[in-house]
Amino acid sequence: MQRLFRYIKSFSLWDLLKGLRLTGRFLYGRKTTIQYPEEKTPVSPRFRGIHALRRYANGEERCIACKLCEAVCPALAITIEAEPRDDGSRRTTRYDIDLFKCVYCGLCEEACPVDAIVLTRHQDYHMEARGENILTKNKLLAIGEHYETEIAADRQADKDYR
Repeated sequence: MQRLFRYIKSFSLWDLLKGLRLTGRFLYGRKTTIQYPEEKTPVSPRFRGIHALRRYANGEERCIACKLCEAVCPALAITIEAEPRDDGSRRTTRYDIDLFKCVYCGLCEEACPVDAIVLTRHQDYHMEARGENILTKNKLLAIGEHYETEIAADRQADKDYR
């Protein structure tokens, strides 16, 4: 009997009718499509987007070239070169992040002892030419300066959360 029932269902296209019933149920319902560039969905304050290097309030860069972020990066996307300055402190001469390699895990952000490298909430970035996927030190600092107020607010909210 069971075999006969399956045989009849296969010829009557029962599964197709069930699928069409499901499609019909959502066809006239409320639409959830957004018009992306004009409308934006809310983004969590803990979202990991494009990277940024931060500066102190006096304008000095925070990165002390400890290379912890380079060591902890699972994708080996970060390249750092450093040299000592005249005052004896060590600063980076080269800080590159390859966005094609990066998996946006946030380990570099967690490893940084001075909160120099952060992942912002911005996801709207693109590359038009070859080589733009490499974020150099100057680009990272520019991103950090542009979004500093937002980064500081996210940092404070994260501290309050923990």
